[in-house]
Amino acid sequence: MTNSLAVVLGALILLGIGVDIVMFGSDHMIYLGKKMFWLLDWIAFWR
Repeated sequence: MTNSLAVVLGALILLGIGVDIVMFGSDHMIYLGKKMFWLLDWIAFWR
């Protein structure tokens, strides 16, 4: 992955998160963040 592609993908992800927060609020982003940490912990267990 090139640096320019990584920057574009990162910008798209941040834009999607921003639009999601503006349209639907930030409550479910907290839920998804907690689940993401749980997933990372589970993946680290199996490493």
